[in-house]
Amino acid sequence: EGEQLESEYGGPEMPLVCLTDFQAYAQEHLSKSTWDFIEGGSDECFTRDDNIAAFKRIRLRPRYLRDVREVDTRTTIQGEEITAPICIAPTGFHCLVWPDGEMSTARAAQAAGICYVISTYASCSLEDIVATAPRGLKWFQLYATSDRQLNKQLVQRAEALGFKALVITVDTPKMGNRRCDFRNQLDLQRNLLLKDLRSPKERHTTPYFQMSPIDSSFCWNDITWLQSLTRLPIILKGILTKEDAELAVKHNVHGVIVSNHGGRQLDDVPASIDALTEVVAAVKGKMEVYLDGGIRTGNDVLKALALGAKCVFLGRPILWGLAYKGEHGVEEVLNLIKNEFHTSMSLTGCRSVAEINQDLVQFSRL
Repeated sequence: EGEQLESEYGGPEMPLVCLTDFQAYAQEHLSKSTWDFIEGGSDECFTRDDNIAAFKRIRLRPRYLRDVREVDTRTTIQGEEITAPICIAPTGFHCLVWPDGEMSTARAAQAAGICYVISTYASCSLEDIVATAPRGLKWFQLYATSDRQLNKQLVQRAEALGFKALVITVDTPKMGNRRCDFRNQLDLQRNLLLKDLRSPKERHTTPYFQMSPIDSSFCWNDITWLQSLTRLPIILKGILTKEDAELAVKHNVHGVIVSNHGGRQLDDVPASIDALTEVVAAVKGKMEVYLDGGIRTGNDVLKALALGAKCVFLGRPILWGLAYKGEHGVEEVLNLIKNEFHTSMSLTGCRSVAEINQDLVQFSRL
């Protein structure tokens, strides 16, 4: 660890100093179909790109002559302490980019002291992920399938394994129109989703079964049904409007993640950071609001918190780190953006996360 990698020319490689350096490395080293799968958006990729561009339309209003010798990045989510408001969003199939897949990601999250949301489409079993990082804070992300019994088993299995919250992805009643995957003839159904979601103890019959499709009839009444199955707090991922935020409050969920699925589902919806203000205003402080989509720098984290997010979640940058050096690459990505966030706080006069507020930001007229 720490030693510089030798490049193919024999000299030391340039250090990776920002998240987009990890992106460039991953693009160079992953197969085209894997890279396109990770990086792709839906349709014209407008929303995917706007997620990043929207942060640049927000300016910071720093306050100076404050004692910032001690800056504390710690905060809590659902009552659990994390070292910084920067956690790992659910993304599937980590084995595509690193052999140990989600087990490496979980170890990095545990080392960094932040939360990792593990996907229904993880390429490692929940049991193996928990065993490899037993002390890490973990939430479980559920895609509701049309097999209700399987949904129930997954939820209860996650609770029994010590997951601290259940994240329901709501923006995927059908897969988005991802042109790159069609061009590459990437058949997720055949190549990737042939995965047994049952717990290892239940796998007595055939080694695999074709995973149940996502349930396109899943609706608000089913949230109530899930609440009856578990004591875990329920978080809805994919909320973009005040109307759905108000319904989330009405249904007593514990939090929402403002998200457009990294621009991979419906194109031409607002950038996550642009939808955040509307959602925060609608929930009126009755639940925690989080954000994913387009976070690339410590300044982005600061802007999201100033506009009312309790925490942000990183998607693609975690996969870039994983492609670079597995567990250690993910740790590097997390440490880098945590350090950037610490700098952003110092340079705007914020000594604690509680001091970050809306006065720190203004929308550019450009």
